[in-house]
Amino acid sequence: MGIVGIGNIAQLNVRGYLQHEQCDVVALCDPREDKAAAMAAKWGVPHVETDLAALLARDDIDAVEILTPTHLHRQHVEMAAAAGKHVSVQKPAACSVADARAMAKAAEAAGITYRVTDNSLFTPPMVRARQLVRDGAIGEPSLIRIRTVVGQTDTPFQNALEPQGYVWRFNQHSPGGHLFDDVVHKYALALWLVDEPVDAVQAVVRQGPVFFETPSVMLFEYARPGLLGSMDVTYAPDMYIRSRYYGADEFVEIQGTEGFIWVTRHTGEMLDLPPLMLYRGKEMTSFADVDGDWGVGFDDAAKHFVDNLLQGTTPDMRPELAERVLQLCFAVYQASAEQRRVDPRTIDDAFSPPWWPLFTSPEDQ
Repeated sequence: MGIVGIGNIAQLNVRGYLQHEQCDVVALCDPREDKAAAMAAKWGVPHVETDLAALLARDDIDAVEILTPTHLHRQHVEMAAAAGKHVSVQKPAACSVADARAMAKAAEAAGITYRVTDNSLFTPPMVRARQLVRDGAIGEPSLIRIRTVVGQTDTPFQNALEPQGYVWRFNQHSPGGHLFDDVVHKYALALWLVDEPVDAVQAVVRQGPVFFETPSVMLFEYARPGLLGSMDVTYAPDMYIRSRYYGADEFVEIQGTEGFIWVTRHTGEMLDLPPLMLYRGKEMTSFADVDGDWGVGFDDAAKHFVDNLLQGTTPDMRPELAERVLQLCFAVYQASAEQRRVDPRTIDDAFSPPWWPLFTSPEDQ
């Protein structure tokens, strides 16, 4: 395995590859040679490259995990595909639906395995919740609710984040703010947990402080008429959130005809409750044995990709799901800006909120 980009999130994405007994991380690639060398020493990685072409030319690399800024994903995925390397790329897949499609097409033409990394699809409470839905534990799902709150925290992880890693998220290199950069995780969950496409979106998105787009409320109409989805995102800068990672937390409830599933633990650890609960037949079942550590999702996502390559199986998150996630994200922006229902499937490029970007990068001024 080769790791492309060693920014803020790399410490979580790389851990699973380092732990896997059938995977060797043999090289890191980053233009900041000093930092790359320091991380290579910390992780026990033998080689450092400052140029992506040099890393892709290495015969001892079969696959790459691309952790570079989103606006570079298409270029880097296409380069890796042309070099015959299997690719896992960090979410969001790209800055437009057109770019995501081009990346998938390049991977298919090269005959490589290609997936988009999304740790949310691998956190143990979410994995177990999805299996319960598939097993019919709550009957027919009728409503999925996803709530995100961002506040303050004081963790070694967040305190160690490099501010320069956020600059491109505020300017024209990104098509949106928090709803694009982070809430794509929740859009992915809205599609993945119930295995249903969304046919229409209604939304109210407000401009909040910094790059937060809150308060925001979204309504999803799924292809099956008996299923709806709701999502809300808030920013509470003066509220402390107990966490090991970012100052944020999410809560998911899937209501069915025979009961409901409640995921109480994700990024943070706000509630003193089991990470997963199931109510059915007058009984509440608590899954206290399910690991609620959000970081485990990163580990399992990496291990999943390696196992897929070794076994020749298809990984989550597939390119078509990553494309639908982007369409859902841009449909939320469009539905709010135009105050109408939007079919995500009609979006072939991108859509930004009216106030975006927050500023222009110095090199483009």
